[in-house]
Amino acid sequence: MLLACMRSCVAAGVAALALLLLLLGWPVGPAVTTSFAQDAGATIWTVPEIGALPDDANGRLVRRGRDLITATYAHIGPEVADPANRFAGNNLACGNCHLQAGTKKFGIPLFGLFGKFPHYNARLGAEMTIEDRLNACMTRSMNGRALPAGGPEMQALVAYIKFLSTGVAPGQLLPGMGTGNMPELDQAADPTRGAASYASTCGACHGPNGAGIRRSLPTTDLGYMMPPLWGSDSFNDGAGMARLITAANFLHFNMPHGVDYLNPQLSPEQSWDIAAYVLSQPRPHKAGLDKDFPDLLEKPVDAPYGPYADGFSEQQHKYGPFAPIRAAIAKLKAEKAGGPSPAPR
Repeated sequence: MLLACMRSCVAAGVAALALLLLLLGWPVGPAVTTSFAQDAGATIWTVPEIGALPDDANGRLVRRGRDLITATYAHIGPEVADPANRFAGNNLACGNCHLQAGTKKFGIPLFGLFGKFPHYNARLGAEMTIEDRLNACMTRSMNGRALPAGGPEMQALVAYIKFLSTGVAPGQLLPGMGTGNMPELDQAADPTRGAASYASTCGACHGPNGAGIRRSLPTTDLGYMMPPLWGSDSFNDGAGMARLITAANFLHFNMPHGVDYLNPQLSPEQSWDIAAYVLSQPRPHKAGLDKDFPDLLEKPVDAPYGPYADGFSEQQHKYGPFAPIRAAIAKLKAEKAGGPSPAPR
């Protein structure tokens, strides 16, 4: 009787812990199981520990992939010694956007992604493999060229993402993916207001000219302590971070440096306006953006480049407000499907 009561208490405690973790937004799933959880039949997923990998071929490949994420510039950046390895066109690291080596919640994490590929991609208008997705980052965020699909760098990156998905069940959606979802404004984001907020909040780290802080002279491959947000060494205008919704949410849940989603420091209004200011600044242009999203009805409302199917200006697509655009797209989709137009909200 006493043993049964103890087991009941343990099970109740584990259930309460799991509920608390869910309420706090921690990913709960099947990768890591505590001894108490085993007794109670409960499981808790956490990011796998790379330091626990053995020093074998797979362990070294995964660690190589992690190094490519955290110090991209040192391995495949534009300043590396071997010109054949200069795949990245800027001195950013993948980890500048995929924070904490792709393990931070709402910092565009890489965990849990491996099993989601291949899948249909609207920007491509076709099925996308994980290699395609990584090369989209290479040609857009890194403003460079595609990695060979079977090359050692691609194999290492895929191995690392696969490792970060250890224990994630097929179809399981982990919390903390993407950049979060704060309330949108009912008016356009304002780059002018954003300039003032940028100067007081962001300029000390990223510089008044958005050029970031280098670790060394520009002729070496040591990258940035703080990355540039615009200019020739930043992401190009076809990158996901060049879209206002992505950039604003990323700022809100991750900036200033050290902030997380549990304790945001920027208000939604500040985040929208600072993002608008950053995205109003010059950056490299990616050729062929007019070929993105073959079905224009699938184009994101904040895509900052045309063509568009909805009749709204590039300015509104870049800065919002987005609700009228969504309503117009919903109406066009309903007309295309031959059904009634959705009622206005």
